[in-house]
Amino acid sequence: MLAMLGSIGMTMIILACALPTYKVWWPFFVVLFYILCPIPTLVAKRNQSDDDESRITNSMFATIGIVISSYALPIVLARSLVIHWGACYLTLAGNTIAYITILGYFFGYESGDSW
Repeated sequence: MLAMLGSIGMTMIILACALPTYKVWWPFFVVLFYILCPIPTLVAKRNQSDDDESRITNSMFATIGIVISSYALPIVLARSLVIHWGACYLTLAGNTIAYITILGYFFGYESGDSW
């Protein structure tokens, strides 16, 4: 199920870039945010220290900042007329599906951890 959702999300991102009416590959930069999104949480889980509450809070803050940035990038590109609004909507839909996939992975496979 996660593989299918990931494929659908990436297909939407590629369609936002490659359809003949859009022909601009700027929306593909949101893939960098998909790579960066789980890193703060994984680093916080790996570093065990006495101050667990601040570690959790800081990692969640960084993760939320990355997720918001991935939604803001296509909107800024569309408002500045670099990409079409249709490409923006496809990118936002692909973002939503990709983040549901990442959440599904963390809740499904990493649920044995404390947080």
